[in-house]
Amino acid sequence: MAKLRITQIISKNGETKRQIANLRNLGIRKMHQTVEVEDNPVNRGMLAKVQHLVSFEVID
Repeated sequence: MAKLRITQIISKNGETKRQIANLRNLGIRKMHQTVEVEDNPVNRGMLAKVQHLVSFEVID
């Protein structure tokens, strides 16, 4: 199954609690951290809510 490589590029300061929780659930704890998660609808939904804070790419 495909994976997503997600990197936080903008600070979470000033964001809503829900957006901070989405980052945490994706496994991102600090700036410029990169994580790989499964590409599924749940992770895509969380990613959509924080897309202005992260960069991502699909990997095989």
